[in-house]
Amino acid sequence: MILVKHILYIGNKLSNSGSNVTSIETLGTFLKNEEYLVVTSSSKKNKLLRMIDMLYSTYKYSNKVSNVLIDTYSTQNFYYAVLVAKFCRILRLPYIPILRGGMLPNRLKMSPELCKNLFNGAKYNIAPSMYLYEAFSREGYSNLKYIPNTIAIEKYNFLLRKEIKANLLWVRSFSEIYNPLLAIKIVESLIKQSVNVSLCMVGPDTGGLLEVCKRKAEEKNLPITFTGKLSKEEWVELSKNYSIFINTTNFDNTPVSVIEAMALGLPVVSTNVGGIPFLIDNNETGLLVHPNDENQFVEKIRYLLDNPFATENLSVNARKTVETFDWEKVKTKWDTVLSE
Repeated sequence: MILVKHILYIGNKLSNSGSNVTSIETLGTFLKNEEYLVVTSSSKKNKLLRMIDMLYSTYKYSNKVSNVLIDTYSTQNFYYAVLVAKFCRILRLPYIPILRGGMLPNRLKMSPELCKNLFNGAKYNIAPSMYLYEAFSREGYSNLKYIPNTIAIEKYNFLLRKEIKANLLWVRSFSEIYNPLLAIKIVESLIKQSVNVSLCMVGPDTGGLLEVCKRKAEEKNLPITFTGKLSKEEWVELSKNYSIFINTTNFDNTPVSVIEAMALGLPVVSTNVGGIPFLIDNNETGLLVHPNDENQFVEKIRYLLDNPFATENLSVNARKTVETFDWEKVKTKWDTVLSE
């Protein structure tokens, strides 16, 4: 028997294997708390086994769930979504891709036929950012809904930093697309300008760059701390000791870590890639720089240090912005999509 509140959620549930918590766990938990029965797949670390598990789960629950949510990325994991969606169409099972990958606009051009089958066959495509909503609209897709990435705002206590220091916080996984090596260069450049700087880098090693970063920091004797993966609660508590959040990514959508930093009162300096300019209004809710530009990062960090009043305004404005992403405000949009 199919019930409206029974959902299968397909995505990469790999936090137990050392990766960061992803949307399948955060959104999945939010939905469970709203009395949805959510089955998730997959937590298999091996990519082939994960794909098999996703397809098997789709078949196993096809007569029990009303919708299949599919976290849809833009690189290798894109093909999980393609295969699961094709299986859903065979089974006549409604599916809803959630557009996660910051490079999905490129994927629309690289794989037009696969994308047409995947996205045109969907009940809806959920865009967590206006960046992807507009990109898909330009390519002629109309079955789109904008539902932003969400947080439980009450879990993020706003701390207004009256005294701004150059103690920097970076929270991502150590993967090439997030460009952690740029953070190392930023610290080195600030030291050369006689700025008393420190950096804490939080995140798991998913792309093999953690040891590279550690080695470079050690070789140059840089004041950088590497914590490895931390739980949400651990890094939120850690954030109280830091004044500026830096986001060095080369590609992005609307990263939850940046939303969380804004909620916590950390002024954000970020690259202006993907969906970031749709999240951060430059000079109003944060500071944006060109990708891979350490000089601009240094310039903006020094601006924050020299202009405490402007920094305070950035923090307050950022908090007001991300309060609109609170689950209590977003959940009705999910209820509407899932009940249709």
